Amino acid sequence: MRWLVIFALFFSLLSFAEETEQAPEQKKDEFAKIEQLDKEMAELYRESQGKVGTAKNIIDMQMLKKNEDIRAELQNLIKNRTEENTPKVTKFVNEQVEYLTLAIDFLFKRIAKLQNDLDDVDLEQKLITQKTLNETTAFYHTILSEQWVNFGWLELLGTPADKSKQALIKDIEQRLDFLSAKLSFDHQQESVLSGQIKSAADEEKASLQLQYIFAQREVTSDIDNLQFIVDLANKMKIDTTDFTKQLFVISGNLTNEILDYKVILSLLSDWLEDFRDWLAQNTPQALFKIFIFLLIIFIFKILKNITRHIVTRAVSAPTLRMSQLMKDFFISISGNTVLCIGILIALSQIGLNLAPVLTGFGVAGVIIGFALQDTLSNFASGMMLLIYRPFDVDDFVEAGGTSGKVSHMSLVSTTIKTFDNQILIVPNSKIWGDTIKNITHEKVRRVDMVFGVSYSDDIEKTEKVLEAIITEHPMVLRSPEPTIKLHTLNSSSVDFIVRPWVKTEDYWDVYWDITREVKMRFDREGISIPFPQQDVHLHMINKANTPK
Repeated sequence: MRWLVIFALFFSLLSFAEETEQAPEQKKDEFAKIEQLDKEMAELYRESQGKVGTAKNIIDMQMLKKNEDIRAELQNLIKNRTEENTPKVTKFVNEQVEYLTLAIDFLFKRIAKLQNDLDDVDLEQKLITQKTLNETTAFYHTILSEQWVNFGWLELLGTPADKSKQALIKDIEQRLDFLSAKLSFDHQQESVLSGQIKSAADEEKASLQLQYIFAQREVTSDIDNLQFIVDLANKMKIDTTDFTKQLFVISGNLTNEILDYKVILSLLSDWLEDFRDWLAQNTPQALFKIFIFLLIIFIFKILKNITRHIVTRAVSAPTLRMSQLMKDFFISISGNTVLCIGILIALSQIGLNLAPVLTGFGVAGVIIGFALQDTLSNFASGMMLLIYRPFDVDDFVEAGGTSGKVSHMSLVSTTIKTFDNQILIVPNSKIWGDTIKNITHEKVRRVDMVFGVSYSDDIEKTEKVLEAIITEHPMVLRSPEPTIKLHTLNSSSVDFIVRPWVKTEDYWDVYWDITREVKMRFDREGISIPFPQQDVHLHMINKANTPK
């Protein structure tokens, strides 16, 4: 619809071009280009008459470009003005003021008509009319901006149009108020339609979605128009603090105007006021919800302790043969489950929708699962240790390349205290993936010892001495019976195996006691304990008998 604007904007250009043709032939070269552009504009205007559709739109675009060239040339003339050409340049600028005044009046009426048409047409036609209205409004604002530039040129030329300038400033102030109110209304409509779409039936959604699209476009157009007029108003030194704040609140766009201290103070003031209003309206209800939340958490903490106590008694029953790890697992999981249920109930009571929370936990679980694959492997191994119970707390084990006493177990790692009092934290995956040797799992163990005597010693006497030593030791069990046998005829000794049975906790005491007693008794009985030795024989050779 720009050609409608062109008609009003350049109708006077034709007259101006005709006047130029009647002017004296003595023209300065500096005005030749702008006068030539005027003639071309007049020709384009005559050519546009009788044209319709795409052909007319093309000519209209050419005329707009010509007008931009005219203004660019006019700006160059103003920049390089002299006392001689200033009156003529001023005349050109006044002509532009008159042209744009006609265009502003025409566009204002055109916008009013389009707005009335927008209210009368059906919804689908509204989208088309809306596009035309937005284009016309944007062009109208551009003309206002160019008119302000014209007034600035007149001031530079020494002929300010103060009355017309003040009238334009007043129009801009009114335009700011109108666009601000329109933006507030359209934004409210958009929010209402958004809520209606969520709760509407399927057969109503199509119509509501069209209305919502229309409202969205209106808001977008309102934001662009208000931002343009705010920028223009800032050039006119008009206070735009409230309008800049409104743009930021609705659009969320950060602009240079937001950094103005007045805008920042206004935003902070509004936020503080909103916070005070929220406190005044919601404090009693919020305090009550907090009280309910804390009360539910307190009750479920008591239930957690009760549950742990009940489960502890249940898993400690003598009829259940559970490892300490399994007992701790059931006790911990029961208490934590009760507490988690309590937290979820408490959150639901304060109005929190649990569906997104649980969905978020599920998504987070998948992400964490990929990030902590090794930890999950340890957890799975801990579950296998929990089920098959190859060892328990306080058992002496050899597992995962370490040996010592199991001091603590969890589903992720096992803590082993070595015999020299070092603490080793071993991942469960390493323990489960290797051979596990439980030294103290059985209540009774056999002590395997080997003692060697000389070939010259009495075998029967040695057997009797060893039997006496084993029989006399109070920690050696009578059943199973100990084993004392001649086992091996080695290269330098006759080896006896001595294998008494003892309680697991007495293993090392018996081992050390019997070893000490064997040495002492063998010495008293004259039984020798051979040890590796080497005899070196030297054979002397007479040099005289050595063959040459």
